Amino acid sequence: MIFEIRNQKVMLDFDLADIYLIEKRTLNQAVKRNIKRFPSDFMFQLSTDEWLNLKSQIVISSWGGSRGLPYAFTEQGLVMQSGVLNSEVAIEVNISIMRVFVYLRKVLVENDPFK
Repeated sequence: MIFEIRNQKVMLDFDLADIYLIEKRTLNQAVKRNIKRFPSDFMFQLSTDEWLNLKSQIVISSWGGSRGLPYAFTEQGLVMQSGVLNSEVAIEVNISIMRVFVYLRKVLVENDPFK
């Protein structure tokens, strides 16, 4: 589910919707309602050529007939999504991210060689 597009590792909106157990439409609505949280290094929309190239490389019949071009989310975009979505999975992911962040900060402070 991770693709390299524009020299960035990204996941596409429909795959993320599956992971978060929500509809793609719901995911994209949440992003649009919080668009200031998704700068271009967090998210971008695929061009027609990028989408056609990707579809030609990966043959999956369940991709369906989406009308618009998919959105691609970088690692930062994935983390931000967990904070704006309201599904149980997104909430659990967001809580886990916060716990890991606090733990890593604590480890770095306790092991600071310049103390």
